[in-house]
Amino acid sequence: MMSTTGRESIEAGRAVLEAAASGSSAGQLTECGDQLLGVTRFLVDQPRLRRALSDPAREADDREGLLRGLLAGQVGDTAADVVAALVRGRWSSPSELVDGTEQLAVEALLLAAAKDGSLANVEDQLFRFGRLVDGDAELASVLGATGTDPKGRAELTERLLDGKAEPVTVKLAAAACHGIGGRSFHASLAYLVETAAAARDESVAYVTVARPLDENGERQLGAKLTLVYGRPVALKVTVDPAIVGGIRVQVGSDLWDGSVSRRLDEARQALAGR
Repeated sequence: MMSTTGRESIEAGRAVLEAAASGSSAGQLTECGDQLLGVTRFLVDQPRLRRALSDPAREADDREGLLRGLLAGQVGDTAADVVAALVRGRWSSPSELVDGTEQLAVEALLLAAAKDGSLANVEDQLFRFGRLVDGDAELASVLGATGTDPKGRAELTERLLDGKAEPVTVKLAAAACHGIGGRSFHASLAYLVETAAAARDESVAYVTVARPLDENGERQLGAKLTLVYGRPVALKVTVDPAIVGGIRVQVGSDLWDGSVSRRLDEARQALAGR
């Protein structure tokens, strides 16, 4: 859980990013997001540095000066200004500074997708890539592995998606291999899907059905969920014959399970209890 001071520090960095975004192209924002991800990886690899940059005993000007000296000529002005705003803030731990930098890297990439009109595609492609990985046991094992070099897994992801997805999708999916905010690969992808949806002012509904829904069925379900949550809901549909029939819907922590498989399980448990 991010501390109050950490959230305030992220807001300071976000203000710098959003001010720059208004006059930046999608390409410039993509570059900024990519550079912020690079800074994140650098901080992860340099524990002494991230402690120095988040040390409340050091003056903010000193922390910023150290940061700018390290980044000079390595990143663009926007990325440097965003991270400078972050290191001037207060953090409850060095890891919060890392998480804050990574969070704004993701936001910069999503701003780039919004700028060029590809945000909906990015959201859908991240979800579909997650389903593709889930459907391949060997690939899921490789990309979901812990204790192995995330750089190699990120490079594999980039090769798999190169030319098949939006540039922002490729960069975000590769970032998931490093674990966004300490999450697993699969949890990172889910976080990115939901963050992309939130950038479009939508919630995400994960829908599992035994057979594909037709266009009218999806539209009706989306309309019902929109009424329930009071905002547009993006459906992410997975076909799983194992549920036999019915439908399972999850939105955040809310789960509606009307699947036949659940009813059969309940019937078996009831009979076993007699």
